Amino acid sequence: MEFLKIQNYNTLMKSLVLLLLCVVRVNAQVTLPSRQDGFWYKNRIANTESILIEAFFDPLCPDSRDSWPPLKLALQHYGSRLSLVVHPFPLPYHDNAFISSRALHISNQLNTSATYRLLESFFDHQGRFYGNATFNLSRSSVVDKIARFTSNSIGNSHYAAVKAGFTDPKTDHATRISFKYGCVKGVYGTPFFFVNGFPLPDSGSALDYNAWRKIIHPLLKN
Repeated sequence: MEFLKIQNYNTLMKSLVLLLLCVVRVNAQVTLPSRQDGFWYKNRIANTESILIEAFFDPLCPDSRDSWPPLKLALQHYGSRLSLVVHPFPLPYHDNAFISSRALHISNQLNTSATYRLLESFFDHQGRFYGNATFNLSRSSVVDKIARFTSNSIGNSHYAAVKAGFTDPKTDHATRISFKYGCVKGVYGTPFFFVNGFPLPDSGSALDYNAWRKIIHPLLKN
């Protein structure tokens, strides 16, 4: 779990303080969103007969990246019996996590069918967006780099709209709501999973395909 891999004690303490402040501020000041947070996988919205999985992913988190292929395989195996909604949760100690999470909201605004494609593109090319790759870049340069990356993933004709999305207060607000929603749910790292509203005991770990089957299969018998 990426949260537990922090080596610097000061960074750990800052993250814990941030989480506590976030929970307090969210409970005291949150503005109710006009719609539910998250991106539905293949627009397969949950119903009373399906099992709902909520996944909190940071697009630039290696553990989030590693958790996606086995979860995707489980979704393909169980089909309509599963519904997945992904919530972006930009970790404060991951460079440019907020910008990449905002890109997901912009993509979803422009073309809902391309959001997961963009998420997978971030997973495949994470090294381009943190550490030495962006250390000497200004924030505006990073935004432009991610805007071009996003438009390449969802369609180059969308570049102007993607770039404009980074100055749209609505996409900034939506990304903040995603983070606040995670705080309200008690999320403190990524990946973090809920099944039918309940957190998995091993949340924060990249569960393999067999682990998902052990979780899901008994629920289908009830």
